[in-house]
Amino acid sequence: MEIARTLVDVLEDKKGEAILLLDLIDIAPFTDYFVICSGTSNRMLQALMDAAQREIRNRYNLRTKIEGAPQDGWMLADFGDIVLHIFSPDQREYYQLEKLWTRGKILLHVQ
Repeated sequence: MEIARTLVDVLEDKKGEAILLLDLIDIAPFTDYFVICSGTSNRMLQALMDAAQREIRNRYNLRTKIEGAPQDGWMLADFGDIVLHIFSPDQREYYQLEKLWTRGKILLHVQ
């Protein structure tokens, strides 16, 4: 949970939008939390992911590969217990992860 909260703080500091921390413990077998965030441009998506990855590496010594690219509108980083999703607004609307995982408990929602 501490790592997930750190991700939320980093994304908020970098002006990520509609940040959501979703508790999936006992719901998803592959992770405990989703952190979902939107960015308004390809450049912003990359900056959000870079900042998140750098902070988690520096603070917790965790490394991960990034899936997707800014021009795809969806980037994903799997930190084991936490999966970070960074979307363009269009892709977030298209995939609607919040609706797909409605059984998850919203722990934090930063507009």
